[in-house]
Amino acid sequence: MDHEKQRLNYVLFLVAGAGLVNVARAMTLSFLAIKLQQTFGLGPAMIGVLLGIGPLVGAVAAPLAGSLSDKVGRKTVLTLTLLSMALAMVGMGIAETVLAFCLAQIVAAVAIAINEPVSRALMSDVCPEPMRLKYFSWRYTAINFGFAVGPLIGIAAGAASTTLFIVSGIVYALFALALHLLKVPLHRPAAGTVAAPRISVLESIRTAIRDPRLAFFVGGGTLLVAVHGQWSATLAPYLAGNIAGGVEIFAYIVSINGVVVLLGNPFARRFIERAGALNALVIGCLLFLAGELGFLASGGLWGLAISMAVFTIGEILVIPSEYMLVDGIANDHNRGSYFGAHSFSTVGNFVGPTLGGLMLGAFGGPGMFLLFAAFAAVSAILFAVGTRMPPPRASAALTPAAASGDMAGPHLRGLYA
Repeated sequence: MDHEKQRLNYVLFLVAGAGLVNVARAMTLSFLAIKLQQTFGLGPAMIGVLLGIGPLVGAVAAPLAGSLSDKVGRKTVLTLTLLSMALAMVGMGIAETVLAFCLAQIVAAVAIAINEPVSRALMSDVCPEPMRLKYFSWRYTAINFGFAVGPLIGIAAGAASTTLFIVSGIVYALFALALHLLKVPLHRPAAGTVAAPRISVLESIRTAIRDPRLAFFVGGGTLLVAVHGQWSATLAPYLAGNIAGGVEIFAYIVSINGVVVLLGNPFARRFIERAGALNALVIGCLLFLAGELGFLASGGLWGLAISMAVFTIGEILVIPSEYMLVDGIANDHNRGSYFGAHSFSTVGNFVGPTLGGLMLGAFGGPGMFLLFAAFAAVSAILFAVGTRMPPPRASAALTPAAASGDMAGPHLRGLYA
């Protein structure tokens, strides 16, 4: 019992840490475009290119880091990542040239990309399986709390000020220190359990890539991230250019998104528990589709507000469900590789604004919203197909744990209710 309590306390520490570091992240990184414009005099096109490089590099680096965490330990990788983030924050705060600022920003973006899959894998390592959905949901709420509070702190303290970046760096460094000092209370294997053979980082990555289920999940996840990851980057210019009072309406919509996430997340978790991860994800995709069509059909505040509420409910169903589906095809020995490989789907943060912006410029709102609606529909199909794919023979033979009940159900844990 004491060990179980330690595990849950450690999970709560990770949840609280996720909220804290995202407060620090939101109060600084939310204003990067403003800093590049005001401090260095860059135009929108150059700002977009510079801010897009880091996430692209991070999408490539995250799978390698995830597999590395399987070999050297999650805590080591996370501690180094958080320290890198701390140095990058300070570097952005004191940078006096565009080159220095952009180098620091790229380091920060790569660190963020690595932090997400490895920290999720660590939570799965520590948290008892029946409670993972609950704590993943709490973590998601904590992250959104950070993004709700962080920008307000940033505005109150002076957007993109040097002091904010330095304070943010200190927060990351303190969390890294706490993570380093605390012992990770990992799950104790049952007596007689056969230990998995140690494999190289490259072989671990190769095993994850060969899993057809994960390939479908990465494809579907990329389309989902394109829809919800940077929705403000495409919706804001549409409203400003096509709806009377669009800028003010956009501010209200952002608030609605935050309120629905914070209030609806507990109900979404209960729904996922009853409906199953795949069913909840498909319903979330349909709500994305409905929300996009609602944006297209709306011409005023109320229609757009209702559409955003529908869209956001889809978001709070999709994100925890997607994590659970990936966790369901992984095991204790390759979880970092699987979450790391799945994090390649964050390339959707680049695909969404890029293709959405092109469609908005070429075909207006109908082209952009119909594209995102199609992305949501195709994503649901990819996840449904992926869950029905058999696991790769190589990984099944490679991991004895899979043969001893580590992979409950036909191919996935928690696939259905």
